[in-house]
Amino acid sequence: MEVSCVRVPREDGEATRRRLADADLVAEDYEIEVADGCLYVPVTDPAAVPDEFEVVTREVDARETQTMPADLLEFDPSYERLGDVVIVDEDDPERARALADAVVESALPVKTVVNRASKVKGTERVRDWEVLAGESTEAVHREYGCEFALDLATVYFSPRLATERHRVAEQVREGERAFDMFAGVGPFVVPFAKRGATAVGVDINEDAVEYLRENARRNGVADRVTAICGDVREVADEYTDWADRLVMNLPHSADDFLDTAVELAGDDCVVHYYDIQHEDDPYGPGERAIRAAAEPEYEVAVERRHTVRSYAPHELNVCLDVRLRRAD
Repeated sequence: MEVSCVRVPREDGEATRRRLADADLVAEDYEIEVADGCLYVPVTDPAAVPDEFEVVTREVDARETQTMPADLLEFDPSYERLGDVVIVDEDDPERARALADAVVESALPVKTVVNRASKVKGTERVRDWEVLAGESTEAVHREYGCEFALDLATVYFSPRLATERHRVAEQVREGERAFDMFAGVGPFVVPFAKRGATAVGVDINEDAVEYLRENARRNGVADRVTAICGDVREVADEYTDWADRLVMNLPHSADDFLDTAVELAGDDCVVHYYDIQHEDDPYGPGERAIRAAAEPEYEVAVERRHTVRSYAPHELNVCLDVRLRRAD
């Protein structure tokens, strides 16, 4: 079967496989193959593979020793893995039950299967879940060398954004002061700290902040992480003119917090501003909002306009990487 694979020199194979596994990108249904001095690692989502890797299409053998959910079903299943929790999104109860049973019977190392029962809602950005198998909605998720403990029932977390988080984290330099205004369980804060930054994470969700503190300890960066529970607008005065880097990952309403971002920004600050807009003008509204908030105090330069993913029909989840330099 033809499958998308990452091709790397054999000597780099194991390090590459580990990195792809940390991002949950290794397609475990297929064999990893060696040919012509190269290793071919099958991947689940070629679009999510970091640009530094070469992706090719290649005939590879399926793993015959593992029974996967697709082997047990009469339809092509769709699911996500978050540690040892499998997430499905099925409106049909019978189909959801069949998929959960197949996951449990398969070779996937899982303890819980949950079905999305609502959209993300409320200021704490949580959703309802229907537990189809198992009991606990707590998981330990691994991506790009970091571990994140979390409870799906009490916090917001999207494994689909792993590649985007890594893209931003790779820009961080040792000694930076980084501030995540809507930090959740720390998927930006922790890798920032691992790269040598002093990182502050704020979130209004008390459970998320507790997990953030645990994840800082779990990843050995507690001494470089400050976790604050509260509305970032109410704690910003403690960090006025402080940040070299700001993350604003609250796509539906980040523009409401731009005045606070300007207050937090130091003399030279990069802002990662996430937005959801119509495909006809996905970047314009965010850029105009940033300029309205920051100018003339700051010179505003958009360094990158980046589409993260499709969000809904004709709507895109985008990121603006914007540099603010305090005007003379």
